[in-house]
Amino acid sequence: MSESRKRPRSPSPDRYQRTPDKRLHLDKSQSHYRDWDVEEVCCFLRKHGFEKFEQLFRGQEISGIALPYLTESNLEQLGVRTLGERLNLINCISALWQNPIDVKVFNDPIHGHIEIHPLLVRIIDTPQFQRLRFIKQLGGTYFVFSGASHNRFEHSIGVGYLAGQLVKALSERQPELRISHRDILCVQIAGLCHDLGHGPFSHMFDGSFIPLTRKDLKWQHEDASLAMFEHLISSNGLEVVLKSHGLVLPEDLVFIKEQIGGPTTEATSNGEGCSATGSVWPYKGRPKEKSFLYEIVANKVNGIDVDKWDYIARDCYYLGIRNNFDFERFLKFARVCEVGKKKHICTRDKEAGDMYNMFHTRNTLHRRAYQHRVVNIIESMISEALVMADKHIEISGADGKLCTISTAIDDMVAYTKLTDNIFQQILYSSNPELQEAQKILNNIICRKLYKWIGQTQPEPETKIEQEEFNELADQVAAAIPSTSLNVQLAPEDFIVNVVQMDYGMQEQNPINKVRFYCKNNPNKAIKIRKGQVSQLLPEKFTEQLIQVYCKKTDEQSVEAAKKLFVQWCINRNFTKPRDGDIVAPELTPLKPDWNDCDSDSDDVESKDERQFHRHANSCRPKMKLFK
Repeated sequence: MSESRKRPRSPSPDRYQRTPDKRLHLDKSQSHYRDWDVEEVCCFLRKHGFEKFEQLFRGQEISGIALPYLTESNLEQLGVRTLGERLNLINCISALWQNPIDVKVFNDPIHGHIEIHPLLVRIIDTPQFQRLRFIKQLGGTYFVFSGASHNRFEHSIGVGYLAGQLVKALSERQPELRISHRDILCVQIAGLCHDLGHGPFSHMFDGSFIPLTRKDLKWQHEDASLAMFEHLISSNGLEVVLKSHGLVLPEDLVFIKEQIGGPTTEATSNGEGCSATGSVWPYKGRPKEKSFLYEIVANKVNGIDVDKWDYIARDCYYLGIRNNFDFERFLKFARVCEVGKKKHICTRDKEAGDMYNMFHTRNTLHRRAYQHRVVNIIESMISEALVMADKHIEISGADGKLCTISTAIDDMVAYTKLTDNIFQQILYSSNPELQEAQKILNNIICRKLYKWIGQTQPEPETKIEQEEFNELADQVAAAIPSTSLNVQLAPEDFIVNVVQMDYGMQEQNPINKVRFYCKNNPNKAIKIRKGQVSQLLPEKFTEQLIQVYCKKTDEQSVEAAKKLFVQWCINRNFTKPRDGDIVAPELTPLKPDWNDCDSDSDDVESKDERQFHRHANSCRPKMKLFK
């Protein structure tokens, strides 16, 4: 039959009349599932192959608003008999909000294009979260490393994203864990909001400024993060939004806060959070069966968490330091195993070396950037200026109450307004009472910094205790050398910083707290000791660095300060300053074990040398040993 004789096909009336309605219905079903009636829920079940459960849902009149609250036990009571069917049905329903239509895509320099759940977007679009745009991630480090311009804002988004990636990976790999959509959202929110409480210049604020101005207060930024999170939810009316996405209040809010600040009870017996050996489970947000969820955002067990993954990758990127840890490999191998009576996140045995790489990279960041000698003195100067300005700055809080810089932490309305901008506020103020603080900040801008004197360390197996920190400047000023000095220096002319360097758990090896699994039995958790990984790993996991600066910057004062410092090192039996032979050549020979024999031999002492030093040390006053 020729083309001209073919009968033209008339369009089916249903073809064009029903298709648009069907498409419209599908779009509606994906974006407005909370508005479904019972029949629309049944239509959803038919579409995904769960026709046999229609009558069960219809009989209980389950509408769309109830879907987020369905649990595996609810389905069992409903009449869904087999575990496999219940899990499949839960996963199918969870896809409605785990992959919502209205996600936003953020282009992150570290993680690429990332999708953010609409509930998280609502949290991001609040004044309390947007405040993090104006707080430098690395505080005063930006004054030394010009690339370190990133802020707490992007770091927090990165942690929220990684928290979701890890918990979703565990859920897909191990459905038997019964990770619900509520668990996933709560973990993501905790990652997003874990740093809400940081003050100006990040760790400088809670590590230096607050201890100087509120000496009787034990306060950390995590305390403010909890208070700020509560303020964020209540002041923006987000309770309704949280409920609309399936969260149960107040239970899920408690779970989120516990992930940020630890258990709200006092049942943490041994300082390891959810690893407490006591029989009492310290957390209220989730039962012991889901203990592994508390190891994602802030891991109190071994320190391996998504917060660390993001700041290591992000800080290395902006500082120009190589990152030797690949968190994406951890995501591929992470699974939950039972250890004792609790479930912990474990990784493959072959990843043990990469875990050491993570902590080594963290230590490298501390040595090269976070504890850089110029960074530390700049932050000391900023902190000193803020202390001077504290009483002369007024920040309006709740009900019009006026707060100072140091008391703003008690009022989240005032604290929301406190950012790194306080630096410019003081610097350009016309208030004559701020002149001394302005002078210090202007010296930072013009690079007129306090002078570096030197660095030393305590002898092995000893440490300087916290109670002694305030006495160190007095000791340096009192360490009069045998040679005469042209300048007299007072304790207030010195700044002595004691820097604790470790792998995050003081003298302990954090990898000893990590559990691994083997390919042959992925459900059995095992320990892998350091000697099983490599013979080239650290023998010690903690040390103290003592950094000394002089506020007087003239040449004679600096020269005198260096001689006092060398003499102090001799008196305290500290390590020899690197430039000791140059700045005080008449003093260093007085200490026998400092003498340089110009030997090409290794640094390791001989047996006779070790015996000599032990005998010499026994004649000196003893320092406190590690507990």
